[in-house]
Amino acid sequence: MLLPPRLSIARIILSRRPLRPPNLMCSPPGLRLFTQNSQLLLVSRTSPRPELPYLYVSSGSSFPRAAPSTQYQGRLARYLTTERKERIKTEAKLTVKYIFYIHILGVFTLALYWLVSLEIKERRHQTPPEWSFKTRNLYRVARIMSEPNFNASGITEWPQVANNYWVALSRLEDPSVDGKDLQIPSGDDHRAYVVGIDALGFTRNGLDLLAKSEEWRRGYYLVLMGAARAAEHMDEEVRDATRNITFPKEYMIGPSNPRPKPVPHGAASPPLEENCVPASESPQVFYTKILTSTGFSTRQRLDAALAYADWLEFKGMHGTAEEMYDWGLDIAMGALPVGVNNVVDTQTGIISNNAAYVSNNLLQATTALAIHHARNANLAAALPIFLSVLRAKKQLSLPPIPDAPQPKPTNMEWIKSMAKSILITPPYPPPPPSGDEAPIRTPKAVCEEAAVMAHVGEILFASSSDDSKSPLKESKSQGTSQKQKSGLSWTRDAVDVSESTLTSMDEADLDGRETCAECIKTGIDNWSAMVRKMLRDQQRVVSTKDNKAGSGRGWFWGGKSTEEAEEDEGRWERELQLVNERMDKVQRLLEDEEASRKQRKPGGWLGLA
Repeated sequence: MLLPPRLSIARIILSRRPLRPPNLMCSPPGLRLFTQNSQLLLVSRTSPRPELPYLYVSSGSSFPRAAPSTQYQGRLARYLTTERKERIKTEAKLTVKYIFYIHILGVFTLALYWLVSLEIKERRHQTPPEWSFKTRNLYRVARIMSEPNFNASGITEWPQVANNYWVALSRLEDPSVDGKDLQIPSGDDHRAYVVGIDALGFTRNGLDLLAKSEEWRRGYYLVLMGAARAAEHMDEEVRDATRNITFPKEYMIGPSNPRPKPVPHGAASPPLEENCVPASESPQVFYTKILTSTGFSTRQRLDAALAYADWLEFKGMHGTAEEMYDWGLDIAMGALPVGVNNVVDTQTGIISNNAAYVSNNLLQATTALAIHHARNANLAAALPIFLSVLRAKKQLSLPPIPDAPQPKPTNMEWIKSMAKSILITPPYPPPPPSGDEAPIRTPKAVCEEAAVMAHVGEILFASSSDDSKSPLKESKSQGTSQKQKSGLSWTRDAVDVSESTLTSMDEADLDGRETCAECIKTGIDNWSAMVRKMLRDQQRVVSTKDNKAGSGRGWFWGGKSTEEAEEDEGRWERELQLVNERMDKVQRLLEDEEASRKQRKPGGWLGLA
């Protein structure tokens, strides 16, 4: 049976549709023009083409690959559109531009930090403007590295400090660098010292520095003194020439050190003696250069002589040290005005009672000589020198009446001075006094008198220490007690004078206040030690007399003596209690002084002078 055709039915149905005009209220779908971008070009979640699993051929497998999930379907669509390309180009340009700006800003920040750090170092340790930039930087770095608080460990790397001083010294003595117009003696031993990769050369004898300015000579003097100080710290060290490493001598392996100490954990292996050379020249080289050079002031040469003598005394060469102290006394006496004679007895170092003129250098040289005698137990020679120094200090003229205080600057003047201190580097400081002038009786000089009084009290007390070991001898004990009481009285007066001077001293006199604080600390320590010794001696006497009374001797005559000894014992106990209270008071005073000293630190840019 044949079915009727369906075409006629469809046509009939289509023909039956009513002919209606288009509805203009409904917006027709937008046309897709190839000149415009469409959302279909973006990643869509559904693919316009059908995905049939049996059409995929998998490699290496006989099973057809399954259809990809919807999260990976976007990879099949186009990603880089025209707008996105333009946006990526714009972002890339901005990224490169911003990275370039950040790098430029970082370079300028580092440069500014470097310049500021150089300015801070220069204001802390000023250098002569005639020096080259490298020489000035070497000196500043050496001074900063030698400070105790340079690093957290508190250990100073003296080989590095010495290396900086040596390089600066070699540049200052090089005519082609900073040593122009220097008169180097002919035939001088111009040795080369190899430190690391630098070959250094400097003369061993003094130079003629008169062709240079005072600022240059002062800076050259500071470099020599710094090199001498570094050489003192490296005197017991050796350098392994094969590795260029510095070691203390106690770690060296060789015949001269049969029992070397083991090196710390993590350090380099100990050196062999055949590979070792001295780590530094002797301090004598640098001190002798100052003493034999022409152009230094009297104070500079005297300070070098006293520092060299102090180092010799530390090394145990007391005879050579005394010769250097005598040389320092000759330097101070040679700078006295013409016609001034018979000021100091050159044999004993005692200042004459009828001295017409006494200079600062002369007082410093004689005081150092007296301290040297006291250290070597030559109390008979030290005490007369101290007394003559004290007498000369008390005869000093009073300071002139100070001028009227300057009015307090206004706010605008303060702002101008602050701006000037920030923008303009302060000039090199003026030269200090040469020491050839006569001193005046300033508050600092009064504290120095108190220090001499403390020395006198210590000598008087120590001079009877040997006799005090025999308390059974009554007459000898009485003489010893009198000397000890005299020394204790001098020490007590020294503490009183220095304390009263410190409390009334001007706060701007930082150097004087520091001198008084040191004198107070030394005096109170000596006072406490003396009282404790007196108490122990008195307790020993009481114990001895009690033993005598217990053995049956001295029934009629020992009672009064024992009571007197017990009374003296109570006196020294009360004295010790008084000293302890005074020590607490002095400790609070010194703590307040230390805190106020930090607050009174000279100002300037970033807290620097």
